[in-house]
Amino acid sequence: MWKLVLGFIVFAALALFILMKSGGDIDMSGEKHGTESHPPAASEPAVAPASAVAPASAAAPAASAASN
Repeated sequence: MWKLVLGFIVFAALALFILMKSGGDIDMSGEKHGTESHPPAASEPAVAPASAVAPASAAAPAASAASN
């Protein structure tokens, strides 16, 4: 039993050592919700183009005229 505990401790220490050497930014505090803000990607448009909105708004008067 003590060999399992010792093996786990050695493996965990080795894993932490390797992670610190490669990345260095280890955060062991758990999940964070809403603390980091990411700017929108440059390829994503912030507003839908007017051509995408026009067909939907043009169909609305035709639908209201048909119901009268």
